[in-house]
Amino acid sequence: MGEPGIVFWILSIVILVSGFMVVSLKNIFHCALFLILCLFSVAGIFILLGAEFLAAAQVLIYVGAVAILMIFAIMLTSNLASEKIQQSNENVLVGFFVCVTFAISAVMLLAKTYEGVWGRMTITEPLPSQNIATLGKYLMTKFMLPFEVVSVLLLAAMIGAIVLARKESA
Repeated sequence: MGEPGIVFWILSIVILVSGFMVVSLKNIFHCALFLILCLFSVAGIFILLGAEFLAAAQVLIYVGAVAILMIFAIMLTSNLASEKIQQSNENVLVGFFVCVTFAISAVMLLAKTYEGVWGRMTITEPLPSQNIATLGKYLMTKFMLPFEVVSVLLLAAMIGAIVLARKESA
């Protein structure tokens, strides 16, 4: 196992530990910081796989936008430390059974998929050497319409969020 294997295992452990910390800590600000660490580690996995564009998109969209927006929302919320906010869950037993059921069905699905599809899957053509240039070419030619539809949808969502978030002036 060479250097990429060691880096993969380090990033995997960081992802698992930070993901566990996100769902187990009581302080929501610390949870957001561990979420950022987890998302950065996923970007590192993308880099190891040779998907530089996905790594850049992971950092820009999820870390740069979503996680930072969450941190600003946490910091600007005045009632965050109020005693009225419940920080525990009484449905731990139900959640445990749902998680175990999901884990068992995911393992069964992966085993069945490996036997049926992944076992006979082979790559017939090599990957392009210029991943980002090829992706840009496809986005501006073959997938131009879906790309523009998604951008209009995101613009509408942003305008809707601004309208809902602004305070009514009397």
